[in-house]
Amino acid sequence: MRGAWAGLAAAAAALGLALAVSVWRRRPRPVREVLFFPSQLVCTEALLAEAAAPGAGSRPCPCPLPRGDCALSRLLRRLLSARRSLELCLFAFSSPQLACAVQLLHRRGVRVRVVTDAQSMAMKGSQIGLLRHAGIQVRHDQESGYMHHKFAIVDGRMLLTGSLNWTTQAIQSNRENVLVLEDEEYVKAFLDEFERIWEEFDPRNYRSFPKDNK
Repeated sequence: MRGAWAGLAAAAAALGLALAVSVWRRRPRPVREVLFFPSQLVCTEALLAEAAAPGAGSRPCPCPLPRGDCALSRLLRRLLSARRSLELCLFAFSSPQLACAVQLLHRRGVRVRVVTDAQSMAMKGSQIGLLRHAGIQVRHDQESGYMHHKFAIVDGRMLLTGSLNWTTQAIQSNRENVLVLEDEEYVKAFLDEFERIWEEFDPRNYRSFPKDNK
């Protein structure tokens, strides 16, 4: 009798282990990706059109750029995966494609907050004015030093950070990098830093308001 019970216990333990392994294998692996720039020039219109109208048939784009995958398109996909929130902490933001993605998320109902540098946002080509006019919350520094961070947090779970300024120059010409990862410890550290800066740059504390480009 004892042998029978022991056999049943062993079988149950084996079954439990097999189920645990099966669940572990089905669990999506945390994102670990490095993007290097300059990015190959490809057409991103189809990607942005699909994000604007999911499921709608995409129209052929008349631009001469090739179709394909590149560092910029992968960065766009990571951003467009946001469903609840997007925090951006950026020194410079002049890329029309990335600005379009951010506005699409805002229209989709994603809470978007942007922290940027006061001097940089006033430069020609900056997209900050367009983001503000779209109703996106933007705050800027009031210090003599630069707000030089370059990171984004998607849904409080995925961090994108590196040397890349979100500018056309950096994306197309510079040697840059972006690290994309899902790691609770690192995401929390950057999110805490964002919240600290967000409160510090409260508009009620502003002494001057730079004229952002539209």
